[in-house]
Amino acid sequence: MTVTIYHNPNCGTSRNTLAMIRASGEEPVIVEYLEAGWSPDLLRSLADQIGKPLKALIRDKGTPAAELGLLEEGVSDDDIIAAMVEHPILVNRPIVVTHKGVALCRPSEAVFALLDNPPTQFVKEDGELISWSHARC
Repeated sequence: MTVTIYHNPNCGTSRNTLAMIRASGEEPVIVEYLEAGWSPDLLRSLADQIGKPLKALIRDKGTPAAELGLLEEGVSDDDIIAAMVEHPILVNRPIVVTHKGVALCRPSEAVFALLDNPPTQFVKEDGELISWSHARC
């Protein structure tokens, strides 16, 4: 199985998700999107596969989303995509792609539903113990 994670190594949720993938026995393709950037087609495709509007993929915390007016009503998808391409930090993370689907893995344990062999238990960076039977997906 190929697993791809759109990853920000500065984000604890993204680091936890990556560690959960590795704990499942998979070594994912890691796309550090702050360096690689985004294409409009990829952003549209990921949003479509997740089943959410592009606006749902905007990260407002620690980004210029509010200053750019992206959190206002009526912002077009084209404006959102243009801003995300120019400011990759605007895309919420991590996004994980597997043969089971695509998800914005917030919380990080949402990734369990995308893995063939999720770990039965996992300890997050902050010490929180997550069990697959208790994961919120």
